[in-house]
Amino acid sequence: MDSWNTLLTSHVIAALFVLAIGPLQILRRRRDRIHRSMGYLWVAAMYYVCVSSFWIVTEGHFTWLHGLSAFTLVTVTLGLVSAIRGNIRSHLANMVGSYAGIAVAFVFAVAVPGRAIPRLLADDPSTGVYVAALVILSVAVIFASLRLGSRSGPPVTSRRRSQRSAEDARSVLAR
Repeated sequence: MDSWNTLLTSHVIAALFVLAIGPLQILRRRRDRIHRSMGYLWVAAMYYVCVSSFWIVTEGHFTWLHGLSAFTLVTVTLGLVSAIRGNIRSHLANMVGSYAGIAVAFVFAVAVPGRAIPRLLADDPSTGVYVAALVILSVAVIFASLRLGSRSGPPVTSRRRSQRSAEDARSVLAR
């Protein structure tokens, strides 16, 4: 690819998003609603990065990175299914492996001269810094909003609502 287009730009932004969320997910001790919500965002972005990579080809040929994308689609899916089924050990192994795969792809994409990212960083480093800062800021805002939302307490379910109504009725009758 000779120039940046919408596909390549969105692919890079989603990949940076995945790279930024990964350590938060892996290193955080609590596996709560925030972990689950951020995890769904991570999985969606990871699927986008992998699938979009098949339309990013050099001189009409696939590379080993496309094989890594296909493999990552499988490992992310296995990790998601494992989490749903409660197999946490398998979930952790698949997700950490998927993150390691995208980290390797990122190093390759940034370190190999002639690829789009090194050319961008050489020609216009301020754009690269700006995009990276926006991605990190967006991850921080999402994390903070999920965290603040979890402090407001659990949502009132219909069962708790009926329990409150029964308690209210008893207190009225007791008067």
